[in-house]
Amino acid sequence: MTDRSLGSPEQLRDPDYTPPLGKAVPLGIQHVLAMFVSNVTPAIIVAGAAGFGFGSNSPDFHNMVYMIQMSMFLAGVATLLQTVGIGPVGARLPIVQGTSFAFIPIMIPAVAGAGVAGMAGLMTGVVIGGIFHFFIGTFIGRIRHALPPLVTGLIVLMIGLALVKVGIEYAAGGVPLKGKPAFGNLENWSIALVVIAVTLLLKFFTRGMVSVAAVLLGMVAGYAYAFAIGKVSLAAVGRASWFTAPELFKFGWEINWAIIIGMCFMAVVSAIETVGDVSGITKGGANREATDKEVQGATYADGLGTAVAGLFGGLPNTSFSQNVGLVAMTGVMSRHVVTMGAVFLILCGLVPKFGAVIASMPITVLGGGVIIMFGMVTASGVRMLSEVDWNSRNMVIFAVSLSIGLGLQMAPEALQHLPDTARILMTSGLFPAAVLSIVLNLVLPTDLDAKT
Repeated sequence: MTDRSLGSPEQLRDPDYTPPLGKAVPLGIQHVLAMFVSNVTPAIIVAGAAGFGFGSNSPDFHNMVYMIQMSMFLAGVATLLQTVGIGPVGARLPIVQGTSFAFIPIMIPAVAGAGVAGMAGLMTGVVIGGIFHFFIGTFIGRIRHALPPLVTGLIVLMIGLALVKVGIEYAAGGVPLKGKPAFGNLENWSIALVVIAVTLLLKFFTRGMVSVAAVLLGMVAGYAYAFAIGKVSLAAVGRASWFTAPELFKFGWEINWAIIIGMCFMAVVSAIETVGDVSGITKGGANREATDKEVQGATYADGLGTAVAGLFGGLPNTSFSQNVGLVAMTGVMSRHVVTMGAVFLILCGLVPKFGAVIASMPITVLGGGVIIMFGMVTASGVRMLSEVDWNSRNMVIFAVSLSIGLGLQMAPEALQHLPDTARILMTSGLFPAAVLSIVLNLVLPTDLDAKT
């Protein structure tokens, strides 16, 4: 039930209303807690795939700290684009932006083992993909019919399936330990299991802010346990400075067509996800449908936020669905509440010591958290697919798309004779599965069942 001391029911449904400051600030921080772990995780995963992340002993490890900082700073900036807006940019709704999981299956093969040198092509792809995403806003309403629940559910399911392996590897000790006796030992798994156990206990046996931030608090508990058994080193925290400014073209500029094509394709998926989030916020918080202006503004902000992120060494941004649920739960539709959370994120992103503390977290702690998060991504895909009418036509589309996509993901060597650009796009499994499902859904007759 909504707290009446926050305002009248009419005020709480108004995006332009600001609740009393003493309650607005905690509500804003609650939005940050709900998305915090999900926001910084992609940077850690991409840095690890490139070879300068956890356990790599790379002299470039400080670049992962920078990417963590930019995850916070640029999520705050992108959120302000949504809540405050600039001209036609921004829905001016309580939409929280953050680093997107959806792009990870495209980014991992693009930077695998390339080190910091591989980041220039990735960031260029992020910028160009963001610009493409921005222009999707001009015709977003006309392409929604091409992405029904059958297609979007399959894409989200494929994203989750592509990521679950990462969670298990992290929980067992991470890629640097693979092939060594320490990989998968009881000590590593005990840390991950502490995170999972505490997260589940807090999620289902507490209420309010503690329940909302269950994954974050579970990882804090795992971090404390890892510290107690001597698995945490805080040396990098002591060396980190108290302030740093974002660096334009931090990783350089390099054209990599595989990454650019992948980013542009995923921009379409991200745009559709944002449309769903905008609709969810207006229905859950104000009991109305989203306007065309709000949908268009949200898409513009999505794209611009992503392009800006790439310029400063960040990863693609998108709206965060967990915060949509938070708006419905609190009943507070105020965009200014989320603006306060965005300012908090920006301040955290300017303090390297904050990023260094996150970077000091053992990879096994992250493993426990992402096992839950990536599992939830997969479950979200299954939930979306539950809306599908499972006639023979839709089953054929799903079966062919999933078989080829998941099969290529499991047997990437089957594509060894393809050119580099095509191989990078295909080995994630996500790109071929998505393209196949979209094309088949458009070309196969809807009366297929009637003919059988």
